[in-house]
This record gives sequence, structure tokens and C-alpha cells, in this order.
Amino acid sequence: MKKLMLICAPVSTRSGYGAHCRDLVWSFMDNDDYDIKIMDVPWGSTPRNALNKDNKNDKRILDSILKDPSMERQPDVYVDIRIPNEFQTFGKVNIGITAGIETTAVSNNWIECCNRMDLVIVPSEHSKSGFVNALYDKLQQLPNGEQQKVGELKLEKPMEVVFEGSDEDIYKPLDNVSLDLVDDIKEDFAFLTVGQWGKGNLGEDRKDIGTTLKIFYESFANRKEQPALILKTSGASFSILDREETLMKIRMVKDMFPRDMKLPNVYLLHGDLSDEEMNKLYNHPKVKCMLSLTHGEGYGRPLQEATMVGLPLIAPNWSGQVDFLDPNKNLLIGGGLVPVPRSVIWKDIIIEQSQWFNVDQSQVVKMLHYAFENIKDMKSKSLELMKINRSKFTLKNMSKKLNEVVSNYTKDIPQQVGINLPKLKKVDSKNTNDTTSIKLPKLKKANQSEGVSV
Repeated sequence: MKKLMLICAPVSTRSGYGAHCRDLVWSFMDNDDYDIKIMDVPWGSTPRNALNKDNKNDKRILDSILKDPSMERQPDVYVDIRIPNEFQTFGKVNIGITAGIETTAVSNNWIECCNRMDLVIVPSEHSKSGFVNALYDKLQQLPNGEQQKVGELKLEKPMEVVFEGSDEDIYKPLDNVSLDLVDDIKEDFAFLTVGQWGKGNLGEDRKDIGTTLKIFYESFANRKEQPALILKTSGASFSILDREETLMKIRMVKDMFPRDMKLPNVYLLHGDLSDEEMNKLYNHPKVKCMLSLTHGEGYGRPLQEATMVGLPLIAPNWSGQVDFLDPNKNLLIGGGLVPVPRSVIWKDIIIEQSQWFNVDQSQVVKMLHYAFENIKDMKSKSLELMKINRSKFTLKNMSKKLNEVVSNYTKDIPQQVGINLPKLKKVDSKNTNDTTSIKLPKLKKANQSEGVSV
């Protein structure tokens, strides 16, 4: 009998988390050990229209989504793919899967929630270190109002790293690529930045899009030959209002420079692109190098996708992406850890005592110039990394490792078994030789005065 697996995840959302959830769900579906049911949940304010009924893999998910949250029996395995403070425990075995953290510190609430699970899975060594290194005092309230330490709170349940695999059948090298908008830009050399432009002042959004723009302008201002920057970004949605707000933020950075300064062109790609379109973007002949100044990543999915097609990268030498980037084959930026700004503090998620990475901006300028002038050298090294990552960080390899890890914690779940009772046979009362019959004694009517013996 197959094990009943209930998965709670934002599978229908257009988000990095949603994309990872779909990969994980498909991996579990390819395992014949499980009968899978899904609870689809929101992910912030991101659109929930990522599933296409005409796509066979998406249809597998759509057909498994529960219309009614009630279930006839307790799931053998419950998998919760969200952030830890949302983890629930509905199964006989409960597994939490989370991207974890982009900063240095995990809240005590997250540790408590992880300790309720039987297993927690994260995508990178960076993410795991934030959990295993967390240590808090357990406090007890005394009658006089003071608090007394009664122990220590730390991660007590097993945690495994399973990387986010890229589909090598989608993210692959292409020749003679054409993509609207990119085809029309006048420059033959463009840097590419991909990521959501979050809230906060300059330097305070986690992907650090504002600083990326500022340094790009500074690096190539007033030069005779200038590259372009293609900015694939948005805020919380892909609406017209969001697009106008994004354009306004770009203008605000541009207005920091004198009007008579000749600045390089920045092109905004706002809206949703399919996986196939993203692959075309990474492969486009005008896109020469990917640039990221992110403050921190739980993994760094777009960066890995770019390595699968051999696109050169400039990225920070810290957080989740270092699991699949190579300092000898990419330009990895130095810098240092700084306290997170107050504007991004988020209860139990980005906590006040946490830090994230600020790049050394002078290094970024030098690397941008080097890439613009030596892209052939960078390309040859990035192709070497492509061969490594296409053999290692694939969706198939992720699926294999995921199912190996999970099977170690689910193989001994007690299963419901059916009881086969023997069929009853009608006895012929006249046939005294029937050995299958059991003769019961005749009952005698008792008088009220008679006692009853046992």
C-alpha cells in the first residue's frame, strides 16, 4: 500500500518559492511510494496563476490539489514547504522544507517550530549553518515578574541539505536566440540583473537593486563605449502600477547624478517570463554577464540557472550561492557583514540581531570594467563551470537526493493493514459428520427459584 503524503505549499504562486515547491512536488510524484495530496497556500501577495492545465506536469499538481481540506485518515507523511513559523504537524512523520535564511541569525521561534518536525530540509550550507549555530536561553517567568534561565534552546531535530536543482532540459545553451525587447536594445554588450526590488531606501532592499544601479552608472559614466544594464525586476506584482513605481525608483537613482553626465542605458524588463523565456534571456547574444549584489540568498536560483547555460557571473562571495559558484571560474565580490537595517526587520523572519552582506563597492567597479574588457576570458571559465553544474546540480539529481533523504525517515512508518476473515459456511444441521460445524448446547429455561451457576 502506498504511503499517504500530504504536502502544504504555495505551488500555484509565481515566486521563487513557488517554483521550488513545484520541483519538489514533481520529485515526490515520481516516487511510486506515495499517494500525494496537496494543500495549495498563498505566498505573500504574489499571483497564484503559475499552473497551466495544458502542461502535463502542472496538471499532475492540479489534479492532486485538495478541494476539501478534510481527509479520511491521517497522512503517513506530512510535508510543509513554507517558512518555519508556519510549519504544522498533521502526519505520522512531519517534514519541513524551507529556504531558511538570507542573513546570519534564525529566530528562537523558528528553532522551536523546527523542533516540532521529525526532519527539516534546507537548500544550502549557508542556510543550515544559521539553524545549527542558533542558541537561545530558555526562560521561565518567576512569581515576582523576573525571568530565570532554565535551559538552552537549540536545534534538536535532524537537518539535511538538498540543493535546488535546475531542469537541464530547459536551462541549456542555445544558438541564434531572439527575444523581444532585448533584440531592440542598441548596445551589443549588456549586463543582466534579476531579482525582486523589495522595500527600503537605497541599499536596504535585499537584492540591493538600487545600489546595483548606482554603481553601474558610476562605473561607465562619460565613457565613450558604454555597456547596457538589463534589469529584470518588479515589486510585489506585475501590475501597471508596480511597473510605474519601479520606473520611478530607477529615475530616483539616475537623478543622483548631474544632468550633463553621460550615463549608460538601463532597460527594464517588468513582468512575468516563462522558464523557456528566461533561458532565452540568459542565452541572448547581447547578454554577456550576470550581475548580482544581493545581501544574502538562501540559495540563489537565478544565479544557478545562469551557470547552466555558461553565462559569466559577478556575485557576492557569501551566502547560499557559494555552494555552486567557483571563485576560480566566476568573479566573486568581497565585502563584510553589517547589521540589517531597521526598515527590513520582520518579526521572527529577519530579526534585529541578524547581519547580512555588503559588497565592497570598489571591487564591483573593477570587476565591471574587467568583464566589459575581458568577457572572452570570463566566458571560457564560465563554460568550464557549466559542465560541472550541468552534471551535478540538476533537477534529476535533486530529486534522487530528496527521495533518498526522505525515505530514511519514512521507511518504518506503521501501515494500516486489512484483516482477511475466513468466509462463514452455512452448516447443514442434519449432517452430523460435518466437521466444520460447532454444536452448541441446548439452552434450558430456568425457573426463577433456580440459582444460576457459572
